[in-house]
Amino acid sequence: MDFLKQFKENINWTLLIKNLAIPLLIGVISGFLTKDANEEFTLTAVQPSFTPPGWLFPVVWTILYILMGVSAYLIETTDYNTGKKNRTLITYYLSLIFNFFWSFIFFTFRQYLFAFFWLLILLALVVTYTVKYFKINKTAGLLNIPYIVWLVFAGILNFSVYLLN
Repeated sequence: MDFLKQFKENINWTLLIKNLAIPLLIGVISGFLTKDANEEFTLTAVQPSFTPPGWLFPVVWTILYILMGVSAYLIETTDYNTGKKNRTLITYYLSLIFNFFWSFIFFTFRQYLFAFFWLLILLALVVTYTVKYFKINKTAGLLNIPYIVWLVFAGILNFSVYLLN
């Protein structure tokens, strides 16, 4: 019980909420702005047989955004070289920008090959900051492994859509 009490007392709630809100808001705004294009894509584009059901995407992305936010919080609050932490967080924020625009490239503009290469850049950014996270806080690094796995799957799915359309 003392551990739980100490854990709760050490949380900087303002920073935690900020770090959770940023990726979640990016996801919500991107999803809202590309909702119609996404629905049209679902109805008209040829999709590979291994495409997950539509309801799974918002569930997975919500979980991933929460994991990203918690890991960024851990980095931000870890006692470590401030300059290195800030450079690492810049890479993280850049990845969020790439994440945001992928939906427009893929769903709205239907530039599937360009979206695939955009996703490869996103994946490189996520792998880069995850490796740096591991050096700063192992738990923060581990929390991003599901995101990397999902991006690899998304890349395969994205490239398959390109080939089929």
